[in-house]
Amino acid sequence: MFFVLSKVIWFLLAPSNLLVLLIALGLLLAALTRLRRSGLVLAGIACAGLFVFGMTPLSNLFLRTLEARFPIAEPLTGAIDGIVILGGSQDPDASIDLGQPVLNESAERLVVGSALARRFPDARILISGGSGALTGSDNSEARAGALMLESLGLDPARILIEERSRNTHENALFSRDMAQPQAGETWLLVTSAFHMPRSVGVFREAGFVVVPYPVDFRTMGHEGSLRGFSKISEGLRRLDLAMHEYVGLVAYRLTGRTDGLFPAP
Repeated sequence: MFFVLSKVIWFLLAPSNLLVLLIALGLLLAALTRLRRSGLVLAGIACAGLFVFGMTPLSNLFLRTLEARFPIAEPLTGAIDGIVILGGSQDPDASIDLGQPVLNESAERLVVGSALARRFPDARILISGGSGALTGSDNSEARAGALMLESLGLDPARILIEERSRNTHENALFSRDMAQPQAGETWLLVTSAFHMPRSVGVFREAGFVVVPYPVDFRTMGHEGSLRGFSKISEGLRRLDLAMHEYVGLVAYRLTGRTDGLFPAP
């Protein structure tokens, strides 16, 4: 039930969707009711929001706050027992149907995960991710990711495939149950930098101690976070990414799925 509600609620709260819905609502109020002035004001504010969040650096600033929470990992020393790679870096249906990876903006999760696997040949590799579609799918993100890692030369015997999870909370629970981490072991967690605060909080709450290894940085330091956008769609895309994480952090905290509102190192 939580999974379905989260999908429906996010569809309505995603800033890009919400702003368009507010414009439509405002125009309807202006055209069909006596609230013409109020409707036009609402539509005007929503239109302004499209330009402000779509073209100014605000979206980058929101995203940068998340990405800076867990900075780039320090040089790794010592033994690494396992590497958890969260899904979300490709289209599993297209990847499996075509027989080749169909990657998205988060491809670094698999690319860096593969590099780490080669650097630490004794580490187990666990790819976590089922299908995030409401209608379900026979193809999981984890299986598609495993196929990519195998195509890059990794031994299939090293790869654990966790393909039941549909969200970050289930990523943590099912990964813990599959990996069975022991005291003293070191496991890396590889996911996008903006997703790392929520991921770490959930893994901590699940009792799976991990070392954050953030990748897929969308903002490049202070300078990058102050840049605007030449296309409104680009700014809104980053705003949606950031707000999805902030809403997720609040929702997970209220439902006891994370150990803190804004987890930190």
